[in-house]
Amino acid sequence: MSRYYGGFAPYVPVAERRRKAMTRMEKLRKSGHPVAPVTIVGRKIATTFWGLAWCDNLESYGDYENRLPRGRTYVRNGSVVDLQIAQGKVTAIVSGSELYTVGITIKEAAKTQWRAICTDCAGGIGSLVELLQGRISKQVMERLCRQNGGLFPRPAEIRFTCSCPDYAAMCKHVAAVLYGVGARLDKSPEMLFRLRAVDEAELIANLDTALPLSKTAPGAGRTLEMEDVSALFGLDMAEAPPPVAAKTAAKAASKPIKLPAAKAKSSPRQGAATKRTRSTARAKLPVVPEAKQKPVKWWLSKH
Repeated sequence: MSRYYGGFAPYVPVAERRRKAMTRMEKLRKSGHPVAPVTIVGRKIATTFWGLAWCDNLESYGDYENRLPRGRTYVRNGSVVDLQIAQGKVTAIVSGSELYTVGITIKEAAKTQWRAICTDCAGGIGSLVELLQGRISKQVMERLCRQNGGLFPRPAEIRFTCSCPDYAAMCKHVAAVLYGVGARLDKSPEMLFRLRAVDEAELIANLDTALPLSKTAPGAGRTLEMEDVSALFGLDMAEAPPPVAAKTAAKAASKPIKLPAAKAKSSPRQGAATKRTRSTARAKLPVVPEAKQKPVKWWLSKH
């Protein structure tokens, strides 16, 4: 039975709920706990391939359809104030009439099942970047998202608990946390592989044998452009110079640089010595009287 009279918890205003949640989260931060709330912008809970695939898989099972709508409302209004994903486990705190603790365990993917996924996807994934960004072929996508034997868990592989008084198998707080996982996969898709205890690198481990090198150019959409790299790592990539400009720059760099010869500067002492030498030379020259000097015409007649 519920601990509340009539089976319903007393109504608590939204402002009071948020105040209690902020106080509790601040205490957790001070104790060293890495608080990670789920924040939804707009109406869409997930926008990328892995987040959408998780939510679609969740909504495809009839076991959960009765409680999922309330869970969507809770996750959109910021009620999931903390969500932590580890190997095979999700823990969260949800703000309701009180702060409730939610625990979800997900069974590890069977080794035979994971090997089958890797074998079926061999050659269909070009790189880890392509995988995590969801830029994969339709065949690979369908294989990974398959309900039976795919990467996403089935209802029978999920166990959950909540500290709320709701007697339902899945309460709205658990549903909100499951949607919160989808929102978290938008930013950290590798968490899905941690959750199922598998290594995503194994999906491309046999890439060299599965995709032999070809002389033909890669098909459209298979090449990672500069814009994709900058968007992925948050870098500003400088564009490469055109071939003609690059050749001109290389040619100019190969030519030796001629520097003008430096003029020797004389010191004050050297200048004074030069002046004295010139004065002495002038003093030794014989002085010819003007009377004895012969005109230029005479010199020309003799020569």
